[in-house]
Amino acid sequence: MKFAFALASALLFQIANVSSNDPTPEPQHFRYQRALTLPADARGQACAILDADVFAHAASESLNDLRLYAGPHETPFNFSISGTQGAEDDPAPVRNLGLTHGDITFDLAMPARPYSAVLLDLDARDFLGTAHVTAANAEGTDLGTFAIFDLTSQHLSRSMMLPLQESTFPELHIALHLTAAPNVTPHALSPTIVRGATVPPSREAQTLYTIVASTSSLTNRGRQTMASIHVPAHVPIERVSFTLPAGFVKNFFRNATITATPDNNRDAAAVESLTGNISHVHLPQNPTTGEPAIDAAQQSVDAVLGANLRTGATVHIAIDNGDDPPLPITSVQLQMRQRNICFEASSPGYMLLYNDPVLRAPVYDYARLFVPSVKPVIAILNPEHVNASFQARRDGRPYSERHPELLWIALLGVIVVLASIALRSSRTHGV
Repeated sequence: MKFAFALASALLFQIANVSSNDPTPEPQHFRYQRALTLPADARGQACAILDADVFAHAASESLNDLRLYAGPHETPFNFSISGTQGAEDDPAPVRNLGLTHGDITFDLAMPARPYSAVLLDLDARDFLGTAHVTAANAEGTDLGTFAIFDLTSQHLSRSMMLPLQESTFPELHIALHLTAAPNVTPHALSPTIVRGATVPPSREAQTLYTIVASTSSLTNRGRQTMASIHVPAHVPIERVSFTLPAGFVKNFFRNATITATPDNNRDAAAVESLTGNISHVHLPQNPTTGEPAIDAAQQSVDAVLGANLRTGATVHIAIDNGDDPPLPITSVQLQMRQRNICFEASSPGYMLLYNDPVLRAPVYDYARLFVPSVKPVIAILNPEHVNASFQARRDGRPYSERHPELLWIALLGVIVVLASIALRSSRTHGV
């Protein structure tokens, strides 16, 4: 009985310590490598943009096995994803709402941070207009006049965004001059339409994207324009973008459906599908009313797809043309948020290595204390090559670590023996 308890304790201790020692990264055990090119005599913080090949050939979608070397020495780095710094829209409360000389006027209390845009929330449809923006200070600094519109009844889009130069004024003054849209019954537009405003992250915090894959092969079937793009495993997809010819000015509003189907998976539950829309509104300046020209385009759809992280997947894109002729789309791009690695450059040559499945994510003090530079040195990631000195790792772990399931089987056997002894003992004492 004592022996069984001792054996069970020993097995539990062994299981708890299985794989307790993390393997050490060594250059010869990485299957792929990418040289980095830096400007001559580059010093200080340098950053390189990762591409789809790194994700496709890394051992996992989390890039745990990514390492940077300067010669034989591992170099600490910081990994970052564009748009993940916690930047969010902030509300801008409306004050002093009223009517001045026929224009709707109000002030906005702006957040205590830099900003470069304001998104108005107006409860109104079928209108064209301008928003004149000034800083609500003693000088009344002029920040510009911007076109806003709603043409949804004409099956077009709407735009309430005011793109500003980066500013930090605590309060803005807005004057809206609005008129009914063409070909609609004139209607009153009172101050009550102003419901509020939000302030997006400044341009410095806004999301940047990297092209993952693209195609110029589109087909028209019935009322749809369709395209398909295959992406390998581990590659994230977060946006679909459409390219139209330069100078295309036709107004349109089209719905788009994006579907990701994993390779070798017939389970309908594994298929991901989402919808969005693309649009363009182009109106020349109205010489009679003085309304400014409008040229607003939305040519991308946010499309966060996870099906292709576990396996390869085919992404199908379908644009619904309705009764209108197909758009002259020249290409469709799948994009991911920009991924960077940044490091302190102090050597003429660096090599990025990856695909060593046994490695865990590195932990660097450099990453913990990382402060991004305003203007880092740009490091160019050269084409991928198979590591010429690659050697597959030999599994030097003890047998018990390579087969931990056997320990659990042995422990289960000991538990059965203990239970049998306890049952027999209870029967004996009960007689």
